[in-house]
Parts: sequence; structure tokens; C-alpha cells
Amino acid sequence: MTDSTAAGSRMQESVFAFLTDPATHPLVHRIDTHAASVFLEGNRALKIKRAIRFPFLDYSTLAKRKAACDEEIRINRQFAPQVYHRVVPITQGTAGSLEIDGKGEVVEYAVEMSRFDESQTIDHLAEAGPLDPGLVDAIAQAIAASHAVAPLAPAEPWINSIPGIIEGNTTAFRGAACFVPGDIDDLRRASLSAFARIRGLLEQRGRQGYLRRCHGDLHLANIVLIDRKPVLFDAIEFDPVIASTDVLYDLAFPLMDFIRYDRQAEANTLLNRYLALTENENLDALAVLPLFMSLRSAIRAHVLLARLDRNSRNNSDTMQSVLAYFELARLTIAPKAPVLVAVGGLSGTGKSVLARALAPSLLPQPGAVVLRSDVLRKQLFKVNETDRLPENAYRPEITDQIYEILVQRAVRVLSQGHSVVVDAVFADETERNAVRDAAHRLNVRFVGLFLVTDLATRLSRVDRRERDASDATPDIAGLQETYNIGPIDWAVIDASGTPEQSLKQCKSRITHGEAA
Repeated sequence: MTDSTAAGSRMQESVFAFLTDPATHPLVHRIDTHAASVFLEGNRALKIKRAIRFPFLDYSTLAKRKAACDEEIRINRQFAPQVYHRVVPITQGTAGSLEIDGKGEVVEYAVEMSRFDESQTIDHLAEAGPLDPGLVDAIAQAIAASHAVAPLAPAEPWINSIPGIIEGNTTAFRGAACFVPGDIDDLRRASLSAFARIRGLLEQRGRQGYLRRCHGDLHLANIVLIDRKPVLFDAIEFDPVIASTDVLYDLAFPLMDFIRYDRQAEANTLLNRYLALTENENLDALAVLPLFMSLRSAIRAHVLLARLDRNSRNNSDTMQSVLAYFELARLTIAPKAPVLVAVGGLSGTGKSVLARALAPSLLPQPGAVVLRSDVLRKQLFKVNETDRLPENAYRPEITDQIYEILVQRAVRVLSQGHSVVVDAVFADETERNAVRDAAHRLNVRFVGLFLVTDLATRLSRVDRRERDASDATPDIAGLQETYNIGPIDWAVIDASGTPEQSLKQCKSRITHGEAA
């Protein structure tokens, strides 16, 4: 530590003591992170950069901390204008007394923010239990909206920095003495190998405009519910290179974190909703996710390691998190082979409910991409998912086009090493053969599931639908009884019971290798 950094630290300790003095601030609550200390009092929060220097940030002088505070306000107002207000000085009078926004000499700066309910950050909610799909959808919308307005950034600096990130994590892990050395070396080799495989794809995406000035630190603790809406906060301000990334690297952080909290369904919903909101323009880049999620997990482990020395009271819990993130980094960098699952059946058999329930369990993480014919048809006609289409949207030639596009998109996803669930009626034998043959051409495992149930059950289910992408009515469901489905060489599933019963049957078929 340099003399100036040491002096800054000593002055900061005086500031911190002032802000937590029971005589003047009796109700203050202090939260420490690896780079800042936050003081919560009433409806206000003051965030002070710690007088430290890391390889990736430098807050060692007052001027640098002031610049970082200014930048934090500028960057974060676009994500959370209701939270971030101004940079406020901490001053020292002639008698040595300290004051917030006083008239004396400025000895420190703080970011002034509105306080929110810390129990409503998404990490706390995910740890407490499953999240409502509507909330996950809103998170996907918030992330997609932030990416839509994020300014373009040059690709080369960030791409060139990735090997250094891997080596930095490796060095930190080797110095921690809490990991198996061979595991560290395996993670390093696998990460560098994955980067070499996708580097050309990253460069291509840079040329296509997918490298942008993103949030940069979008783990679940940096998303909070305010007025029942998810708000992104605490974006990276200290290094534009770190925050200027592929949009999927930004998305990979909450995907990885949901998995860390054992919320696979939420991770899968987030991925699928983001893909839909971005009009599936990222289907050809899903091969980046294993490295991206692994890097995010390794970085999280690295950051938590840096927190251990200072926060000794919580060292045990922190170490458990370090080990969990490290293990997740190892698992995600080595994805399992993809599978193509096709779910067919007449309207009302429960295809879409089953497809959504199956997708999170299909490796690799974060589960399968769901391709639904009803949604694709709405996209083709450029209407909202729940808007009804006219009868001419269901002409045979349109339906043929829908199935052709479904197969094309499935191939795109599978070619990236990612699993797919295709959800459509598949009443025609040629449609079933086409999707099966696509998997076989790619040498990908195929599982065909065809749901059946009685007409009364189908009519009842269709009649109960609300705000769904399907335009099927009870009349249409009844008409489907006349379809000539032909021989079915897929696994036929009795779907007359509950969704959970259908899911159990289908998982058993997939696990035990029954496939067309």
C-alpha cells in the first residue's frame, strides 16, 4: 500500500466512524462490499468508494474516488433514475469535525441514493423460493430494454481481455489454498480452449453490433424490486472495457446466478424470454453461453475470495459461496451433448405446459430453447403473442412455412450445442419425419413425444385458456378429431391426468432413452 493510499484509508476510517457514530447517526446500517461501503439511514443511502487499488480498479486517491462517483451517477441513472441522485461531499471543519455536504475541506465523496428494501433484491427472493414466471419475464424485459439502448462499443478491447480474466481468476484460485490444484488447471485449460473456439464468433458479433456498453455486473443482488418492478442498479462505472461486452455476457450473469440458487426453471425462463424479446437474433450465438456462464461464476468466486480477509464474521458462509461458484464454473464450461425433443398432440393435450416444464431439465444449462408454433405464427404476422389471427393465417401453405421455420430454428440452436424443445401439433406424418430427420442429420439425439387425451378433456382445457398464444377454440379442437394423423412412431403419452403426471412420464421416456 502506498503512503497516499494509507493516508486515504486512515481518513476513510474517520469518515466511517463519523457515519456510524451512535450520537449523530443512531439508526445507521453499514454494508461492506469488496470495493465500497454503504451507509443506510432512513430513506437515504450513502455509498463511499473504499481507498483501495485492485488490478481492475483504482480508488486509491480522493480525486479518483470523486471521478468514480461522478461516473457511477452518470452510468446508473439510465438503469435506475429513481435510486441515484447526486455526488455529495463529506467535509471537515477547522475544528476537525466532519459533516455531510458541509462548507469545510472535502475529505471524501459519496454517492447519494434513495434507500430501497434490501430484502427485495432478486438474490434474496431466489434464495427464499421459486419466483413467479411473470417476475422473471419482467426481469428479461428490463435486461432486453437496457441492451436495446446501450451504446455500441468496440469489440477488440473486451475480446482481447478475456484470456487475462481467465488467468486472473486462476491466479486468485491458486493463492486461495481451498481448491484442488488439478481442478484449477482443468478449468483454466477448458476456459482457454472454449475461448479459442468462439473467438471468431465473438469478433463477428462485434461487427454485427452485439458488443455494447452494458450493465457489466448483473448478478441477482444487483436487481431489485421497486414498486413491484425489477430495477437494475450498481452497474460498473470504473472500467468501460469490463462493462463493454457482448450482450449475452451481460445476460449470462443472472442466468448463472439463478442456477447457483438452484432456480433452473427461472434461468430457463429468463433465457427463453430474452430470446423472444430480442426476436431470436441470438440463436446463432448460444455456443458462447458455456464460457460466459463459467467466466461469470469464476469471477463471482474470485470477488468473494477478496472479501474473505475483511469480513471475518461471515467467512464461513462466504467460503461456501466461493466453493459453490467455483464448482459451477467447472460444470458450465463442460456442457453435455444437446438433445432435440419434439412435443406433439392436438389442441388441449397440454403440449405447451409440458414443453415449458421439460426445458429447464434438459442439459446443457440453462436448459432447452423452446420453439412454439403458435408463437412463431404470431411473430410471422408481426402481432403480439396473445392477439388473435384471422382464419387466413392458418392456410395450409402458411402452416407448412411455420413447420419449415421451426425445423430451421431448431437446427440453428442444435448447431450451437444447445438443446431444443419444439412445441407444435405435428398432426401430419411428414411434419414429424422432418423434425426427426433434422436431428439425425446433426447426429443429435431425438425424442418424440405425442400427447393424447379424450375430446372432453381437450375441449375443457381449450375453453379455460386465457391470454395464450394459441388461437384454438373448442370448435377447432373438435374439428381436429377428424385429422388423419397416421402411424405415430413417437412415444405416445397419456395426457389425461395432471401436468405433473404428464411431465413425469415424459422425463422417464427421455431418461431411459425411448426415442423415435
